[in-house]
Amino acid sequence: MSASPSIWKALRHDTFRGFWGASGIYFIGNAMQTMAAAWLMVERTGSTFLAALVQTAVFLPMFLLSLPAGVLADTTDRRHLLLASLATQAVAVTLLAVLLLTGVAGGGTILFLTFVAGCCTAMLSPAWNSTVGEILPREELPQAIVAMSIAYNAARALGPALAGFIYAWVGGGWVFALAVAGTGVMMAAVHRWPPRPHPPSRLPAERLWGGTLAGLRYAWHSETILAQLVRTAAYSGAGSALWALLPAIGQQRLGLGAEGFGLLMGCLGTGAVAVGLVIGPLRHRVGLEPLVAGSCVVFAVVMLVAALSRWALPVYLALTAGGAAWMAVMSTFNTATQTSAPPWVRSRATALHVLSALGSFAIGSAFWGAVAGVAGLPMALCLAAALMLAGMLLARRFPLRMGGAPEVTQAVPFEDLLIAHVPAHEDGPVAVELHYRIAAEDAPAFLSAIEQLRAPRRRDGATFWRVYRDLGDPTRFVERFIVTSWADYLHQRARATLADQELEAEVRRHVVEGVPVTMQHYIAER
Repeated sequence: MSASPSIWKALRHDTFRGFWGASGIYFIGNAMQTMAAAWLMVERTGSTFLAALVQTAVFLPMFLLSLPAGVLADTTDRRHLLLASLATQAVAVTLLAVLLLTGVAGGGTILFLTFVAGCCTAMLSPAWNSTVGEILPREELPQAIVAMSIAYNAARALGPALAGFIYAWVGGGWVFALAVAGTGVMMAAVHRWPPRPHPPSRLPAERLWGGTLAGLRYAWHSETILAQLVRTAAYSGAGSALWALLPAIGQQRLGLGAEGFGLLMGCLGTGAVAVGLVIGPLRHRVGLEPLVAGSCVVFAVVMLVAALSRWALPVYLALTAGGAAWMAVMSTFNTATQTSAPPWVRSRATALHVLSALGSFAIGSAFWGAVAGVAGLPMALCLAAALMLAGMLLARRFPLRMGGAPEVTQAVPFEDLLIAHVPAHEDGPVAVELHYRIAAEDAPAFLSAIEQLRAPRRRDGATFWRVYRDLGDPTRFVERFIVTSWADYLHQRARATLADQELEAEVRRHVVEGVPVTMQHYIAER
């Protein structure tokens, strides 16, 4: 995929620049909330485990809600979804600010309302990501993702530092009160630059459960998407130890206050922003796998420094490098996912990326908090560093790559539907058979080629797929697959891409010349 390595080209677009700025302010507000909630838990309870649970409360909703939110983003009005989520988040954070300022909120209240705000972020994230992906031409998408990652990580640098000073000056309640402003700015941006409506379709709309299954099925049978999701989950789960245990590192090992903890978070964000400015050219020059492998080594070393050092300066420097490594890997995974998913499932693919990253982050945060409570901070971080290095072995089984335009561009089916009676959308299951006449000497090559169709058929909707040889005529082969309903079959036909069509064309090159490929459809009788 050809792409300009410069983020400045993406930022020349007025709409993208405005949405990027509003998103950055929203990210700062979220980062302020997370920092204040984590420090409140450390200050009020002194528990490493409860402090780590703040990260779980922020990111566990991603595990629970990202995929349903992705289905809604692919099938409903994204503008309404974004505005409803942002309004609910504003109410929850405002309530938490009021309760803290009046001295009513305890640890349980902080965790619960932080969880509610996390649910809102989970609901809006897929719609927000797919909206960003549509603002710019496809060839500029990688740099748009990098630009948004820079905004997100700049917020991770600025938000905690700003929150730390506000916390020390006027208290944690005012941090949440000021953070609500970021939600308001994001709502204004959605009003001004609403997502474009989904293109009209004569196909029946997917329902929530069916759309969820379709997204999971697509990811499972798409080697490219599956590899990215597995690698993302492994990296995020191991790396979550540093993020989750950072409040305890700051207080228990380095003796820092709220301002010092904010600076620790700020160092991670600063490193991420710095590498974001060069990640495009670096990715083109180095390649995906060497970049990810090198970043894994760097982040593992950073966790070891945080585990073993009693001095703040080495930790500050190491965290800056760690932020750069985190940004390099996560932006690469995110770009690979978004460039490999066609429009009909892009929000769900983005949601699955978020689920893999932040779901494992949430679970990992709780796990590493428990390990630190039992074995101590140094041991937990050393184990996480070892796990990070072991995760590099996944590259052999799950290699990374960027998707190409033919893999996401819709194609016209080879055959028209020739049926006597059109079934109802809910009728089914539907069995589809394609009949091929293959010369005996071409049979091995034909079978090798048609095997490549298994994944696309299953990915786009088939629950069963197999090729048969006619026992009475060894030159006759039948490809047979089953789809749950007539509506699902229509959706399957509409989802075929140019890359899928090229696979079918390769299969048809082995057909005996002059003998057409025939297709038959069968509907299950009730």
